[in-house]
Amino acid sequence: MVDFQCKSRYGWVDFLDIMRLLRGPGGCPWDAEQTHQSIRRNFLEETYEVLDALDKDDAEAMCEELGDVLMQVVFHATIEAERGRFTMDDVVDGVAQKMVYRHPHVFGGTMQADNSEQVLVNWEVLKRQEKGQRSTADAIESVPHTLPALWRAEKTASKTAKAGFDWDDAMSALEKLEEEVRELRQAMEAGKAADEPHGVREELGDALFMAAKLGQMTGVDPEDALHRACDKFDSRFRFVENGADKPLADCTKEELLALWRAAKEQES
Repeated sequence: MVDFQCKSRYGWVDFLDIMRLLRGPGGCPWDAEQTHQSIRRNFLEETYEVLDALDKDDAEAMCEELGDVLMQVVFHATIEAERGRFTMDDVVDGVAQKMVYRHPHVFGGTMQADNSEQVLVNWEVLKRQEKGQRSTADAIESVPHTLPALWRAEKTASKTAKAGFDWDDAMSALEKLEEEVRELRQAMEAGKAADEPHGVREELGDALFMAAKLGQMTGVDPEDALHRACDKFDSRFRFVENGADKPLADCTKEELLALWRAAKEQES
């Protein structure tokens, strides 16, 4: 047991104290054992749960899940405070300093911004200066490799487009996507191993990258588009499975296609 006074409502300082006590002597054995790597996945899962609450516009869930994400932030900061490298105060100061630096049009500076588009342009310029990125290649390398691949591809394509490396229009990008699909077909028809040069993995990756590029050029978030496609597939498959009078494995190709067409028709 630790020396702690329970309250009906806790504040920011209380929360930091709770996390410190959980990690300290007499605290929780599980919390005390955790490292950055052991709770890394928890951070990601909690973030996705926030996004789910946002998509559902569920205020109660948002409040709870945002708290869970905050707990992860404080957990990692507490681990670092124990190591003497930085504290939660340093985290708060760092992000506050960043917000002031990247909003010179609000807090005073030479840059002006009369609309949101100019704000984003200034933000990117200041970000590159702040991080010492001397080229677009440096900026691309800074895109987290841990992002979902479609999202990483879209951000990469966006940065190169701003540097002037782009297709003339979306239709030109679509033609490139069709070219990549043809190369994927050739790799499959040639029976190449997935991991050999110009094999299925490489060509499939090229096709997916161009699909993400097309999304970037048309203003469509490829990650969102794929999620919507998954939702649509889920709905259609449920219709097919419920409509079949026998196990799907026992259905003929023609029967399955008929059920699939019926699933599509019932959407309209």
